[in-house]
Amino acid sequence: MKNFLIVFAVMAIHLQASSQDLFDILDEEAPQTKNYVSSTFKGTRILNGHSIENRKKGTLEFVISHRFGRVNLGADELYGLDQSNIRFAFEYGLSDNIMLGVGRSSFDKTYDGFVKYKLLKQSSGKKSFPFSTSFFGSIAYRTIDDFEPGNEPTTSQRLSYTSQVLIARKFSPGFSLQVMPTYIHRNSVKTEEDPHGIFAVGIGSRVKLTKRISINGEYYYTVNPLESINTTNSLAFGIDIETGGHVFQIILSNSITMIEKSFITESTDDFFEGDVHLGFNISRAFQFGKHKKKKLKKLQESNQ
Repeated sequence: MKNFLIVFAVMAIHLQASSQDLFDILDEEAPQTKNYVSSTFKGTRILNGHSIENRKKGTLEFVISHRFGRVNLGADELYGLDQSNIRFAFEYGLSDNIMLGVGRSSFDKTYDGFVKYKLLKQSSGKKSFPFSTSFFGSIAYRTIDDFEPGNEPTTSQRLSYTSQVLIARKFSPGFSLQVMPTYIHRNSVKTEEDPHGIFAVGIGSRVKLTKRISINGEYYYTVNPLESINTTNSLAFGIDIETGGHVFQIILSNSITMIEKSFITESTDDFFEGDVHLGFNISRAFQFGKHKKKKLKKLQESNQ
């Protein structure tokens, strides 16, 4: 009996070592898969500013953004609805990682164009990466004629530029967070005290409520604001509603403008004093190229 137990123990140790070696071999030979995280945000905007998301290759998106006047203007101005600012834009996925866009705002009669390039992607698996990163760059051309006679600005003086790094992480299926270091340059300023270059940092988040509805928040802190006007930091809260090819956002913000150089550096209203602007973003996506039905289905699923 004693000899039997000794033999049994030796065999058990041998089998355990052999099985462990087999698992190690299988683990080494297994493919090193990488699973990319999708749908960090529902659309290409958190609220006023851009999210980490791009449109897929061959997707053209038509975007209408609208901001009304302050709700504390009262019934005489229909709580701000008598006043409005609107922006139309076309945005196109040149590839899955590069998105281009052009737009026109009624505020200051401004034309703008941008490029957004995804540099890094959050992933899980053997070769995981903790966050996604994109570069966003835009140019804005202000065309409103508000200058004094004989003092018309040059084309260069009407231009402003924005550079951002978008850094986002999807912590869970229901929560995402994004940080946006920002630099804005104006070729011309109103007074010598105003900086040509302004630094700011933004933070945005998404909390998923249902398969198609989420609530978002967004805040930008300006490090060296303009001196010629009494500016405030941009703050916004809103709801995302996704319905197939549409993404509809309802927004409450102290900013009435919708391009970075304006809402980050030129907001003058105080959200907590009732200077709140009701607004919305609505978009419609159109797919071009081969296998468009298949790609549109994937696009709709990625927004869920």
